[in-house]
Amino acid sequence: MRRKRTGLAAIMALGMGLATAMTAQAQTQTPVPCGGDFGAFVSELAAEAVAGGADPATVGRFFAGAAQDASVLRADRRQGIFQDPFITFSRKLISQSRLDRGREMGRRHAETFARIERDYGIAPGVLLAFWAFETDYGSFQGDFNTLNALVTLAHDCRRPEIFRPQILAALELYEMGDFDPARTTGAWAGEIGMVQMLPRDILENGVDGDGDGRVTLKTSAPDALMSGAKMLSHLGWRAGEPWLQEVVLPETLDWFETGLHVQKPVAEWAALGVRARNGDFEGSGLMASIVIPQGRDGPAFIAYPNFRVYFEWNQSFTYVLTAAYFGTRLEGAPIYDAGNPAPGLSGDAMKALQAKLAARGHDVGEIDGILGAGTRAAVRAVQRELGMPADAWPTQALLDRL
Repeated sequence: MRRKRTGLAAIMALGMGLATAMTAQAQTQTPVPCGGDFGAFVSELAAEAVAGGADPATVGRFFAGAAQDASVLRADRRQGIFQDPFITFSRKLISQSRLDRGREMGRRHAETFARIERDYGIAPGVLLAFWAFETDYGSFQGDFNTLNALVTLAHDCRRPEIFRPQILAALELYEMGDFDPARTTGAWAGEIGMVQMLPRDILENGVDGDGDGRVTLKTSAPDALMSGAKMLSHLGWRAGEPWLQEVVLPETLDWFETGLHVQKPVAEWAALGVRARNGDFEGSGLMASIVIPQGRDGPAFIAYPNFRVYFEWNQSFTYVLTAAYFGTRLEGAPIYDAGNPAPGLSGDAMKALQAKLAARGHDVGEIDGILGAGTRAAVRAVQRELGMPADAWPTQALLDRL
């Protein structure tokens, strides 16, 4: 029987590498071949590789055992953004044992993390959080055959523009001796190794962290961590800067200005009465946003520019905030003050709210019961229209007013 994915790998809708690929391919206009007879499709892939200069015999060996994997399609259809609010979601993911293990792994690989800080300016907690959530510190990296997963998803016509290039990247890794089409395994979406990277990302960002002359992300923690750090740097991580910090907000704050749509200098937030919950602001000279995932009565954070890099990895606001917060905990931050937020809406009530918002002309996307970016923006706008605190947190009171 196929084991279920654990840790962050089980919770993430899309891995860091896949999210990056989606961002890069979002503007693709040229239709990508997909569908039809699977055998003919694989033959077309092989012909494309040969036309690109690959050795025909090598291509033949690479694709010889490629097969369609129905379990990959089932996993793809199941994936989605989870509906739990931040407090519930983060408490599910962040356990004391996961924190303890993270600190232990930080000590065990202290030399690697020191190199990461020196070369990329990324704090250990950031990579430890990725490592924990992706594969529980490497304990389970997925057991889907990677080539079959990529070919299956490229053949499927949902997002072929994302996966087809990854097959050719895997072929390059095979030619280098770093990929075995019969034995390389990973996540259902084709990500490989301890921090789950797609073949193209391995080619572009793979680092030989242990100095053995190979990039082996499945068995070498230094390779995986250094590669993940290089990828974050490639995505825009600003060296030596913070990413997230808990704050206390004044009751007089204009709640409409909370959220990632508004950035102000930290000094301006401070002048408005925002203060760090513990110590001083870590990014006093930076632009920042105020993030309140469950409204004005729940947890509150100041998000620095590096926080936005997380969205190049995953598009779920709740997931990104949880990952970023976990990184701060691993760096020594205390447990956040959960406050006393108003109860959120059930899935059906959220759908009813989305329908009412859409009827008023707000773009909430699909009526799906998920509090995504579009729905948050619409909630914030209609709260202001109705004279309610515009904190983007949908409640029964708002639904009743509508």
